[in-house]
Amino acid sequence: MNQQVSQHVSNLMQKEVSRKEFLGMSGLAVASIFGFGTAIKLFTGKSLTGSAAKQGGRGYGSSAYGG
Repeated sequence: MNQQVSQHVSNLMQKEVSRKEFLGMSGLAVASIFGFGTAIKLFTGKSLTGSAAKQGGRGYGSSAYGG
């Protein structure tokens, strides 16, 4: 199994790609490592969770004890 992974990585390293393809693959790798939500927040400055998390202190269950 380890030899198969090594061979696959070696094949990927030998493949010629354009700059555009390289940047696309690098971006996808970074997004998958850090999470797509973090990447979207980094580029747009907006959170995916919406404004509900920012309001805080309103409604049932808003505290750590649910009351």
